[in-house]
Order: sequence, then structure tokens, then C-alpha cells
Amino acid sequence: MISESLSQLWRFIPEARIVGGAVRDRLAGLPVSDIDLASPLTPEAVIARLEAAGVRVIPTGLAHGTVTALLGAQTFEITTLRHDRATDGRHAEVIFIDDWQADAARRDFTINAMSMDRDGTIHDYFGGKDDLAAGRVRFVGDPARRITEDYLRILRFFRFFARYGHGGADQAAIAAITALRGGLARLSAERVWQEIGKILAAEHPQAALHLMRDTGVLAQILPEAGSLDALDRLIAREAPADRLLRFAALTPDDPGIAERLKLSEVERTTLASLHRAPLLDADADDAALRRALADWPHEALIGRSWMADGRGAIRARLAAMTRPEFPLKGRDALALGGAPGPRIGQALAATRAWWREGGCVADRAACRAELARLMAVQDGSGR
Repeated sequence: MISESLSQLWRFIPEARIVGGAVRDRLAGLPVSDIDLASPLTPEAVIARLEAAGVRVIPTGLAHGTVTALLGAQTFEITTLRHDRATDGRHAEVIFIDDWQADAARRDFTINAMSMDRDGTIHDYFGGKDDLAAGRVRFVGDPARRITEDYLRILRFFRFFARYGHGGADQAAIAAITALRGGLARLSAERVWQEIGKILAAEHPQAALHLMRDTGVLAQILPEAGSLDALDRLIAREAPADRLLRFAALTPDDPGIAERLKLSEVERTTLASLHRAPLLDADADDAALRRALADWPHEALIGRSWMADGRGAIRARLAAMTRPEFPLKGRDALALGGAPGPRIGQALAATRAWWREGGCVADRAACRAELARLMAVQDGSGR
């Protein structure tokens, strides 16, 4: 975790500490990706020191005390210690301070409130290290206060519980979440979907999802979700921890859900295909697999296969197959003397249906001959 770039940064700002997720995941023995730092210096002082050292600095969020330093191939966000002067349930108006414990007190969970200085000392004001070891996700201070400061913290609780919560749920947190879940209506659809996706992508999200159901949170943010049984069975089959695959198991085929949560076009297309692709029989022959692949991508068919038991062999066969492609285009019909217009499309569609019905094995010459026959029938010169 301590790279040469970070060592350089610490030479310029020795007061800075690593904060948040990087400290938590280092203690948990998990990979650390982004490294965020905090500093008692004002943003202007941080900028001045770094620029004096020849480091490029971007003022990414001065109103909240954040600048981004670029050293080599790494970027580091450095945020001045803060205190919330006012909150509206989602955003905070902050003042800058130089008190590390006061800054930690405004954070969401104890496991996210730790910091580490350049000597490797962990500063843990609220028992985060013990909570992490015990698999306990606990709010810093009063759970109700933390939630009303930012209702997104309800969903973040379940996200961290899905990843770290192997020691049972904190009852004070559950009581506050149950009482205050109505505040989730203040969140943007994009943020709700982002958190749902992160929860579903956890290796074992079942306990968190069942807890979301029991507290009424799942019905609040995803009223379309039915029973969790299909999702539980999907995970029990050791299906990939793919958020869209799991979301398909959790929700019905309803485009309105994707619209409401503002999924991207790629996500919507993928989700629709996971719902609508055929669920192939366990004993389907190669012709049936080729026909399915002609109409649907590998990912959709393989993903759909996880929705039922006993489809492991089908998945292996699908993965080994090349997707068949219909060998003709509109120019082939024109070359056969067809006039531009809808009749060409009709003849090509009929030829493709013939090719598909035959198991998608007819080559270009055979397909061209069938197209010529159908065009002749259209012209009234064939029988």
C-alpha cells in the first residue's frame, strides 16, 4: 500500500494520514485500490506545499476541502479535516478544523473512521478495529443522528454489512434504520441503483438482503422485488457474483424498473436479455443451442442458464460454441436481381428462418440458393 508516490507525498505533507476504506481494507487483509488522505492543513496550504514541490494539484472540491494530487501514475485525494455545520439529509455544509477525533466523529461507521499516519500507527477513536475483527458494522455515535445527516448511510450500512458483517447486525443500527427508512425517498435514483449494485456484487449478500427485507428497506427502494428465494437459489448454485444477473433473479421483467432507477442503456439491454433469453433444456441438442446463439449473445444464454438447476453441461457447451452468423446481406438479394424495397427484407427474413430452422449450418451458397428460390416465388416465376 505504501508506494514511492505516497512516500513522496508524505515528505511534502507529513501531517497527512490515510483515512477510510484503505485503512479498513488493509486491516482486513483485502486489496487496497484508492488511497484517500486527510490533513489538518487548509486546502490552500496543501496546494501551496505541493505546488512548491512541483506536484500537480487539481482543486477537485474546494468547498468541501478536497484537492487531488498527481504523483507519477497515482492520484491522491487530500481532504482537510472537517466538521458539519449543517446537514439536509444528504449534503453537508462544513467548516475546516484541525481536530482528528472530531473529524472521525462525523464519519459513518467505526470501521471507516480509522486513520493511519506515515509511521504506520493506526488511530482508532471509536473501536473500529475491534468491530472489523468481530464482523460488526456499527455507526459512529448515535445511529439516528448519523442517518438523518445523510440518508444514503442506510444503504451504505447494508453494503458494508454484506461485505464485512459476519458477526450479526448491530441492533441499535437496525432500530434506527427501521424507524428512518422513509428518508430514502430523498435519494436520487442513480445513487440508489449504485448502492443496490454494490450490495448485489458482494460475495455473500444474502444476509444483508434479508435484513433489508425485514427492516422494510427493500420494499422502500425496490417495491417490485418479490421473494428472495430465486436469488438465494441462484447464489446457492455458485453463480457468478454479477449484479445484473442477481438483479434479474430479484425482479420481474419490467422495463419500468430500469427506467425508474435510471440504468444505463447497456445495463437495460443486458437485464432485458437475462429475463427474456430462452432457458435451454438440460438435454438440448447442438442444433437447439446454435438456434439460441443465433438470436441471443453467449452472455445472455449462459446467464439465463443459472436460473435453473442442472444446466452446468449446457453452460460448458455454449461457452465452447462459436455464435453462428447468417451469411447473407441485402446486397446478396440485389445481386440476384431484386429491386430495393420491403420485399427484399421479407425474402431475407424468410431465408434466415429457413437457415435457423435447419440448425444454422447451411453455408452461404445454400442460403443464396434458397434466397433465389424465394425471390422467384415472390415474382411468380417459381413453384
